[in-house]
Amino acid sequence: MILKGWRAAGAAFVAGALAALAMPPLHWLPLAVLGIVAFVWLWDTAPGPRSALLRGWAWGTGHFAVGSYWILEAFFVPPADYAPLGPPIVVGLAALLGFFPAMAAGAAKWLAVRSPSLGGRYCRLLLLAIAWTIAEWLRGHVFTGYAWNPLAHVWAFATPLLQGAALFGVYGLGLLTFIILAAPAAGWRASILALVVAGGAGFAGQAVMAPVDTAGDGPMVRIVQPNTPQAEKWRPEMRSAHMAKLVEMSRRDGFDGLAAVIWPETAPPFVVQPGSAALEVMARAVPPGGYLLTGAARGTRNREDGVWNSLLVIDGAGEIVATYDKVHLVPLGEYIPFHKQLAPVSGFIGRGSFEVGESRVTLDLPRLPSFSPIICYEVIFPAAVTGPGARPRWLLNVTNDAWFGLSSGPYQHLASARLRAVEEGLPMLRAANTGVSAVIDAYGRVLAAIDMQREGVIDHRIPTVREPTPYGRWGDGALVVLLLVATGWLMVAMRFTRCEKTRDSTP
Repeated sequence: MILKGWRAAGAAFVAGALAALAMPPLHWLPLAVLGIVAFVWLWDTAPGPRSALLRGWAWGTGHFAVGSYWILEAFFVPPADYAPLGPPIVVGLAALLGFFPAMAAGAAKWLAVRSPSLGGRYCRLLLLAIAWTIAEWLRGHVFTGYAWNPLAHVWAFATPLLQGAALFGVYGLGLLTFIILAAPAAGWRASILALVVAGGAGFAGQAVMAPVDTAGDGPMVRIVQPNTPQAEKWRPEMRSAHMAKLVEMSRRDGFDGLAAVIWPETAPPFVVQPGSAALEVMARAVPPGGYLLTGAARGTRNREDGVWNSLLVIDGAGEIVATYDKVHLVPLGEYIPFHKQLAPVSGFIGRGSFEVGESRVTLDLPRLPSFSPIICYEVIFPAAVTGPGARPRWLLNVTNDAWFGLSSGPYQHLASARLRAVEEGLPMLRAANTGVSAVIDAYGRVLAAIDMQREGVIDHRIPTVREPTPYGRWGDGALVVLLLVATGWLMVAMRFTRCEKTRDSTP
């Protein structure tokens, strides 16, 4: 049966929605196979590029509506002044993101219609996989990018299968993932080959990973997860209690042996300014000879300068000895485009915007191996998590996922953090307000964690760094090489198809 019109679009929407259930935390991988096979079948039976584009858009809209539903949670955090805007914004975002699968489907169909040698099912499948990968890369970059839930995240339940990201990054792993998941659309032989390839990749990934080192070889640090509800976080009458809790948790048994204490994103419930009396309170959380590494809203003595979403390094004297200001802000969440020009109507755009940081950094401090800070949303972007210059020894991700409750969002965020560790070959420490805080090794394994909406601390040595990975060295250059190899393979397959057709037509 071949579906047409609205029936085809409806089937595409449902298939995309089902495929999203393979993402964390559910990991229902068979639904990813079903969803991608349906995507390929609907593309293959589309009469032309326009219908393929529309079906791809419907698939993408369903996929991103389910995959990003968690954004709704933020609109209902009390006082929930903007709650009515939540559903239309999430639906609108899904419809917008749906254009990326649509572009892949439309462009691939246009090429297939104009190239008779692409008539073979293997050629068509490879062409669509290449187009999908390019579109997914564009989704992560166009208009500041939205690199959430790339296809390769379906393997988050099996760490050995994530190791391909060390070679080609998450987008390159996504190309291979698309081919494997779509293989049943090309017949039983392709399905068997896909299972063999997936199994081989799993064994190879397991062989590459070093034995788990729970001890680590770096200094001991403490991650603090205060579990402060977002609805209470910024209430003025609770600021003292929040700070007292952070300090008390920081100073629990073992405090004197720590090199650093790590607090989550915007942990102090106020803007931190140089010389502020609050720094004296924060200094009580600094271990002897060590540091407090905390996310904070940073201001200057001149209020006109603005406020930054920052990572502050504070010493025992209460001095700010290093800072990192977030570079990649969340559109509409952390900044309003043209907000300075819109200042006369600032009452219509809420609190305004954070200022944009100048550049990513690598911080090198006594008693601590050098590290690159990543604040919240920044961790979802491949090849953009380290500072310039010498390679850091570890990554630090501070975040506040309290906005999103117990939804899938925080677990998907954690999956992104794990992929960045794999890509760079660097361990990552992650401090989250309400979870998931974690210690992640250089292979993406979670060595210790505090789950959602729980209070606690993690004391752990900074895990061992591994040798630079190919993707860590070359970034998306490694992806380009993979795409060129796939394109060359496609051209060889097309030539073989032409030769077969010529032989069949010879009398």
